[in-house]
Amino acid sequence: MAFFSEPLAANPTYEEASRPLPRVMPAHRRQRIVVLSSYSPSLTNFRLELLKRMVDAGHIVTAVGPEDDARTRVALSRIGVDFAHVPMARVGLNPITDLVTLWSLWRLLRKLKPNMVVPYTMKPIIYGGIAARFAGVRSRCFLVTGLGHIFSSNGAATLKGRVVKQISVLLYRCAFAGANVVFAYNEADAADIREHRMVKDESLIRIVPGSGVDLEHYAFAPPPSDRPVFLLVARLLKDKGILEYIEAARRVRRLYPKAEFQLLGHFDPNPASGISSADIQKWVDEGILTFLGETRDVRPYLARCNVFVLPTYYREGIPRSILEAMSVGRAIITTNLAGCSDTVQPGVNGCLVEPRSVDDLARAMSELAGNLPLAEDMGRKSRELAQAKFDVHLVNEILIERMALASP
Repeated sequence: MAFFSEPLAANPTYEEASRPLPRVMPAHRRQRIVVLSSYSPSLTNFRLELLKRMVDAGHIVTAVGPEDDARTRVALSRIGVDFAHVPMARVGLNPITDLVTLWSLWRLLRKLKPNMVVPYTMKPIIYGGIAARFAGVRSRCFLVTGLGHIFSSNGAATLKGRVVKQISVLLYRCAFAGANVVFAYNEADAADIREHRMVKDESLIRIVPGSGVDLEHYAFAPPPSDRPVFLLVARLLKDKGILEYIEAARRVRRLYPKAEFQLLGHFDPNPASGISSADIQKWVDEGILTFLGETRDVRPYLARCNVFVLPTYYREGIPRSILEAMSVGRAIITTNLAGCSDTVQPGVNGCLVEPRSVDDLARAMSELAGNLPLAEDMGRKSRELAQAKFDVHLVNEILIERMALASP
């Protein structure tokens, strides 16, 4: 997943100022919409264009997030979206904390009285969906951006994992009951929703190609040609394949001493699978890693790499970080798991590797390190695939149409 996107300018750009005024929506068709997130900056990073479309169609939109983030508030206010703060623990299963979240969401929805609620990611879907039912919200549309680690084979490998998975299935069923539509980002998630009977009517499931990417914002940039530069962008979790990336980098460096291996991302509070600052410092001191910290604008970093790497074995939807790299025109190396595999045509715009396989990953990285013209050609194919399949405006058309929010 990527967690940074549109830069927040001090004043509206010419493009923003010159956007056509929205059509006037007839009062009887105007909707009051609440969009629920588990990370406030994601509302501008991943949903800004969708929120713009809702406002431009004449609807009244409130976005909700757990961080009271000033930059997010400002960015949303510029496009006419209100922001509401509801605390939520992004990780962990603390019944008391989660009940407080459920109650807080119910109170907010009772106050706002929306016609429609649109939650995305696991906790907003579950607790927002249940709260919306209790609050009497008529229309509930869900964006399943990925079912999460617990639905992977590794996540359910232990007794605790299997119990958590069964509880999650029951909660998803409660949340999805009476849904208008459930959008899934890949067929594997849609299959799990069907297999576990999370919805009674399977016709409510609609597959969309991820959250899409703004092709103009993430414009094509020629890659460097003097040396191999690999970039991994992700939350700093072991499940994102970071340990495998480091070991593969050691092997590739022996063959290509000038190769650089970069990592960009923020630390995650998950105590079980988080990468620590001590780990990062050890790899930096070893000389194997360039750590870039975190940013709100990934484009300069994408422009300075040849190959984008995401060796994740986390249960992804369609990783936004890969879509951004494709749009900029980078060869992709990622795992052959659902969601990730939807972004790569092997041998055309990149390579698919087995999850957790350092051998596979090192082989693919070595191939492109030794053939930068091939990496550049693959990057151009990535851009073409992003244009054909992942344009954010095409994705939003599907969402707006299916949610019946189009202006007259």
